[in-house]
Amino acid sequence: MKLESPDAKIYVAGHRGMVGRAIWSHLEEAGYTNLIGRSSEALDLRDPQATRAFFEEEQPDFVVLAAARVGGILANDRYPADFIGDNLAIEQSVIQAAHETGVDRLIFLGSTCIYPKHADQPMSEESLLTGPLEPTNQWYAVAKIAGHKLCEAYHRQHGDDMLTLMPTNLYGPGDDFDLETSHVLPALLRKAHEAKGAAPDGSDAPVTLWGTGEPKREFLYAQDLADAVRFVLETPEEAIREVAPEGMLNVGVGEDLSINDLMALIQEVVGHDGPIEHDPSKPDGTPRKLVDTSRLDALGWEAETSLREGLQNTYDWYRKHEGGIVAA
Repeated sequence: MKLESPDAKIYVAGHRGMVGRAIWSHLEEAGYTNLIGRSSEALDLRDPQATRAFFEEEQPDFVVLAAARVGGILANDRYPADFIGDNLAIEQSVIQAAHETGVDRLIFLGSTCIYPKHADQPMSEESLLTGPLEPTNQWYAVAKIAGHKLCEAYHRQHGDDMLTLMPTNLYGPGDDFDLETSHVLPALLRKAHEAKGAAPDGSDAPVTLWGTGEPKREFLYAQDLADAVRFVLETPEEAIREVAPEGMLNVGVGEDLSINDLMALIQEVVGHDGPIEHDPSKPDGTPRKLVDTSRLDALGWEAETSLREGLQNTYDWYRKHEGGIVAA
């Protein structure tokens, strides 16, 4: 059932993270007035009993499942049990509670890391489970695959309106800039900022990139993903199932660039003109991650924010919050 009434109760799970905040603010701007959320301190979504009690009390009409344990290559490698365990637990608790309390529609947010490491480019939804995953983030990927399959299973067995959006690499205001846990774009943005004037002679210090810098990545501004979420919530299920029978839609911008080229763009935004170095002892990760967005294209949605504009907005936010790391 599509979202129509501005008074419909919408639960945004993970509303304090970068993505959840973007979705919340975007829905508010679109005129939806009955949004609900709970912090992880108030509600541990890994706890199925607490989650079910919350759903029974609040009776949300729509659910956007943006809550997740997230991080970059380093965090995935260091905490594999946490990444697979916490995400599986969150998905199971929320999706089951949504089913048992009769939610009208649930949108689960996955990640394009679910696709095989050497999937044909651009990666289509049909490439899911056709090859081995990228080892450095396989724990998170397996959990996200399971979340999508759980939604698909509830639709197949019970007819539940549960859909999955698979966004490409996300960034934006409120991102995680902690170098131990962040993804590549916020990490490089912070490194470039901190390297300005940091050399002994007062010039800009070098910034080191992991690996060769040659892998290519696609980046989606978080507010554009929020707009895609609103668009899908407002689209009739039959129209979605016509292009996505299993209920899965990629969300991206349709173009990518190398990490080296990303770094050059970040230097331009930040005003860093120091040297760029590479650490070949660190992994490159997946060689390329560009998604096929033809399904969403057919429904009539496309991203609007250029990478240059999104980087500038993100950097402006970072400078205002410099000194305090805001976790996604």
